[in-house]
Amino acid sequence: METLPNGNAAAASPPQTTAPTNASTTPFPKLTQLTEALKLEHQFLRVPFEHYKKTSRANHRAVEKEVSSVISGVADVADSDNFSKDDAVNHLTSLVSRLQGLKRKLEEGSRTEHLQAQKCRARLNHLESADAENLSEWNNMRLKRILVDYMLRMSYYDTAQKLAESSNMQDLVDIDVFQEAKKVIDALQNKEVAPALAWCADNKSRLKKSKSKFEFQLRLQEFIELVRSENNLLAITYSRKYLAPWGATHMKELQRVMATLAFKSNTECTTYKVLFEPKQWDYLVDQFKQEFCRLYGMTLEPLLNIYLQAGLSALNTPYPYSIT
Repeated sequence: METLPNGNAAAASPPQTTAPTNASTTPFPKLTQLTEALKLEHQFLRVPFEHYKKTSRANHRAVEKEVSSVISGVADVADSDNFSKDDAVNHLTSLVSRLQGLKRKLEEGSRTEHLQAQKCRARLNHLESADAENLSEWNNMRLKRILVDYMLRMSYYDTAQKLAESSNMQDLVDIDVFQEAKKVIDALQNKEVAPALAWCADNKSRLKKSKSKFEFQLRLQEFIELVRSENNLLAITYSRKYLAPWGATHMKELQRVMATLAFKSNTECTTYKVLFEPKQWDYLVDQFKQEFCRLYGMTLEPLLNIYLQAGLSALNTPYPYSIT
């Protein structure tokens, strides 16, 4: 063997290569699969965070309202000469009672916020625990989460609860959020709008920001029910109070509904007859579900449907599997 000019014969030999071992390197396909799986977990983190923000805002509003009322009450006592000593003491005692009640509400709200923050942390920890070594187990848990999501959207609440408890993943699913929606859905199915209007009031700023007209649709339906019961005077009063403010943006729909005062519920005119049909309540339920999902950053379709559609689309290709 010829030596190189520097006299190093070992450098002339071809370099030796060693095969990588599975113990020290992670298979590339598994890493790719894990990365792609984590990209789909946006809803998984956003829903509990949005729920936490909502609770925090509600607690903040309660504090502002009560404290403002108490300060106003104290100012009334201080500025008025009509209060006797006993009256002033009684008035201030009632204000102290209100503050004590506020303290209890805040303690309860603080516990709720803590539980929701704990849920956010549990989900972060769950995502951080995912790696190529336990990918099969992690995917199995994700499948159970997807099934619970489907059950909740299809109103199988008890079954979803049992699956979550048996798999010890209560913090990884949104049963409490969907229970909140269930109250509104049940009320709408019973032709009651009060819980839905209360939900709109709680989320007024966010619904306004998204230019939602769900509250307007609820008000229209309430007006229609007054016309159905032939309570026209109350319907007119209601429209002036609750429908008139929407006139600038929804005049055409408003005019159509107001015309029902003349046609009434037994009309055969198709344009107005449809407004009295029971399916209008089904439409409100569907619209609420859309607004609810949008508010919490959820997909409109169940996750199970999305994953199945993606999988079936992948199968419907010339090469649905890799050829080895």
